[in-house]
Amino acid sequence: MHAPETHSFLAALHPVDRLGDIADVVDAVLYLDSAGFVTGEILHVDGGQSAGH
Repeated sequence: MHAPETHSFLAALHPVDRLGDIADVVDAVLYLDSAGFVTGEILHVDGGQSAGH
């Protein structure tokens, strides 16, 4: 989605110091699919960016 030359800069904006990838979203979806007692939850899959830097 972003030009490869910007990846280092963009990764530094996240507390986990990397860009997210498809596997990160898939892991979150699989968790929610298997967590039958979790309801009405907002799950931020953003590398900690919503928690602040």
